[in-house]
Amino acid sequence: MTGSWEARYAAEFFGTLILVLLGNGAVANAFLKNTTGNDDPGLANGGWLLVASGYGLGVMLPAMMFGSISGNHLNPAITIGQAVIGIFPWAHVAPYLIWQFLGAIAGQCLILALYWPHYRQTTDNEAVLGTFATSDHANSQLNGFVTEMVGTAVLIFGAMGLYRGMFFHQNIDIANIGVGLLIADMVISLGGPTGPALNPARDLGPRLVHALLPVPNKGSSHWEYSWVPVVAPIVGAVIGIWIYKIFFGL
Repeated sequence: MTGSWEARYAAEFFGTLILVLLGNGAVANAFLKNTTGNDDPGLANGGWLLVASGYGLGVMLPAMMFGSISGNHLNPAITIGQAVIGIFPWAHVAPYLIWQFLGAIAGQCLILALYWPHYRQTTDNEAVLGTFATSDHANSQLNGFVTEMVGTAVLIFGAMGLYRGMFFHQNIDIANIGVGLLIADMVISLGGPTGPALNPARDLGPRLVHALLPVPNKGSSHWEYSWVPVVAPIVGAVIGIWIYKIFFGL
């Protein structure tokens, strides 16, 4: 990382904003009524591949823009995991987390503004919430926790390998593409049970927007589940980065 700490905070803000704008924006295009990606609420037409592409590109593009400045965390779980392992200073964890959450909130507000007419036309409360935050589709917080924990552990393990692997350490942009593909594939493969979130800021920030703003046709924000996509990714990130360190070093 080469930027000043102020520049790094700004990079985390704008990077997380772009992640949520492109990722949750793809969900809005797939879920909301009368969008170009979907004629009806649900997963027809645009489908899960549309969502996976949105999140994959939503991670890859900020990585190319800001990776050399802030390390492109865009995710409190990554920041905390790196601090636990000793490769990120604890003194800057709180500012990173604050700017990541603010970026997620700003990105979701932009989605709400852009898709406002389609929110008004979508009467399915769960479809509306799905454009903001995740949920436990099996009505099992335990299943949601395991899914988010394992998924984030795989994400962090894979990202560490891509960025520190011998084939990519001289060409960081190839690693960035790899991480984008990893995110897209994880949404396709592991997205069934919960969404998934894999990122506390990506879930909690937009959930706050859903709860506090007058979103048309909104129902419950499901706060009883909200702790899962916050705690489970942090636990998973610590596990994933420790496993990588034990077997491959840092």
